[in-house]
Amino acid sequence: MPLVTLSRRQVREVLDAHGLAPSRALGQNFVVDANTVRRVARLSGVGPGTPVVEIGAGLGALTLALVETGAQVTAVEVDRGLVPILRAQVEPHGVRVVEADALDLDWAELLGSQGSTPDATSWALVANLPYNVAVPVVMRALDEAPALQSMLVMVQREVGERLAARPDAKAYGAVSVKVAYHATARVVGRVPASVFVPRPAVESALVRIERRPEVAVDPDLVPAARLFEVVRAGFGHRRKMLRQSLSGVVGPDAFVRSGIDPEARAENLGVEEWGRLAACALENPTP
Repeated sequence: MPLVTLSRRQVREVLDAHGLAPSRALGQNFVVDANTVRRVARLSGVGPGTPVVEIGAGLGALTLALVETGAQVTAVEVDRGLVPILRAQVEPHGVRVVEADALDLDWAELLGSQGSTPDATSWALVANLPYNVAVPVVMRALDEAPALQSMLVMVQREVGERLAARPDAKAYGAVSVKVAYHATARVVGRVPASVFVPRPAVESALVRIERRPEVAVDPDLVPAARLFEVVRAGFGHRRKMLRQSLSGVVGPDAFVRSGIDPEARAENLGVEEWGRLAACALENPTP
């Protein structure tokens, strides 16, 4: 019999039976639609033998959809009240459950400890991420877990648009540049609020992120820390021209050497252009 998610009624019954309720602080919204979790699993591209880490597994709905694909799943959950329920639901299907906070994960330890996978250096991340942790979780995973070659995250639509935004888009910002430094990203679907319990006030988006073979800006040209110092300064005053927003950070000569228009604004520059500007600024630091 195919694995399916719990219904809306069953979610409430399970939580009531354990004296639990969805945590507002943890941003818990449980998916109660089997088609939705199967769609997420399909769009993630995982299949038989793929090592997958799922963040915020909750009651195991998406976990079981991933199991259906044949993937080898490690499910991470921070809510100690939910962990026993999750274990009972998914461990019989071969899922490894880890009680941990995704914001404090030791990624090297987590991804290096499942040595039975056919290719332990190429993992996928699939997750339904709450609004308040979505960006830091994705940023940390990109920075600290090179073994994660792809991600499919379900996030609030506004967050999804920021993660995948291109230059000149309204949603484009420092987060978009950081994602583009490590990966390519695109919104691959929408998810209505009606498939969650409790029902959120906003629509969700599905974002697929695929890691680049190499980062977009050579770290030998400009270290990542310096690059993003410049990027954050530029977007700190995004309505201003770069010569104003980057005053004291990037000197006039760096604009000339990099070929970047000092009258452009932060949202006009792609990650490679930010890299050229930061590299030239490093060669000619402002006094």
